[in-house]
Amino acid sequence: MFGQRLLIVNADDLGLSEGVNAGIAAAHERGIVTSASLMVRQAAAAAAAAYADAHPDLAVGLHIDLGQWDYVRGEWTVAYQRCAQDDPAAVEAECDAQLRLFRELLDRDPTHLDSHQHTHMSEPVASVAEDLAAQLGVPLRGHRIRYEGGFYGQSGRGEPWPRGIAVEHLIELIESLPEGWTELGCHPGLGVEAESSYGPEREVEVEVLCDPRVRGTIENANVELRSFAQAG
Repeated sequence: MFGQRLLIVNADDLGLSEGVNAGIAAAHERGIVTSASLMVRQAAAAAAAAYADAHPDLAVGLHIDLGQWDYVRGEWTVAYQRCAQDDPAAVEAECDAQLRLFRELLDRDPTHLDSHQHTHMSEPVASVAEDLAAQLGVPLRGHRIRYEGGFYGQSGRGEPWPRGIAVEHLIELIESLPEGWTELGCHPGLGVEAESSYGPEREVEVEVLCDPRVRGTIENANVELRSFAQAG
């Protein structure tokens, strides 16, 4: 239909911890989250898969997890790496292994692909991720479907940016959506202050994603919520 605006609200980091799982569950059941991306090698991945099995309306994709960098005292430091990210063969092997583990956990293919800290935006991960998405016939973040990453509570250097996760800001993002499909990224979590440098922000995200003003804006702006399972 002409002028239609379709919104997928996707929560990253499913499976990272029990607290992140709880935040995503709350934002799905009481808020506007329709999809989530699973980190299959993290500690709470099995619990996340069990939740997804019990809530089939939550579309679940693969959050390719090749490593993490944290901004600490003015410098980017490596928290962990799962493979050499400048080695195409190593990247492909790790992505294939994570896809196999996803299938073992959920007994199905992911509805979409993306990556932790957007590593698939650079080569050689980009080509590997594009090929994998093509094989699966599913969307890859930033391809086919517009990605909106403006709902985030820190700057690029890890400095707090409270306005980025304020209700008013999320309402502005929703009201300004263009025609067609958009994925809105988010990172909800509960009780994760000690787990991550983004812990307090995850708590705020849950509150905002569940705020009735946000749901009201979606309805009043004639935006239709969708999941990646419906993206085709």
